[in-house]
Amino acid sequence: MGKQLWSIFTSNMDECIFSGSCDVERHHVFSHTSNERKLCEKYGFTAPLRPDLHPNGVHRGKGAAEVDKWLRKKCRDYYLEHYGDEEAFRREFFYSS
Repeated sequence: MGKQLWSIFTSNMDECIFSGSCDVERHHVFSHTSNERKLCEKYGFTAPLRPDLHPNGVHRGKGAAEVDKWLRKKCRDYYLEHYGDEEAFRREFFYSS
């Protein structure tokens, strides 16, 4: 059995958060480094996405870049509300808007 991921976006990791499709890939919103992937798992910054909406997926489509931008903003907002300030967020995720 694989790793149990959780998400701030949904309690159902087997259904795309945008389309409801059961054909999903589990996306780590920040994944430039292995540490970012671990932090995504810690904070729930993962999302089940249909393959064409998965920004890092081999089947990504035209809408994937917008999905990525939206997910990153929502994660940043969630982090600021629940965990720390902008400086701490940037330190952990090497993020720039």
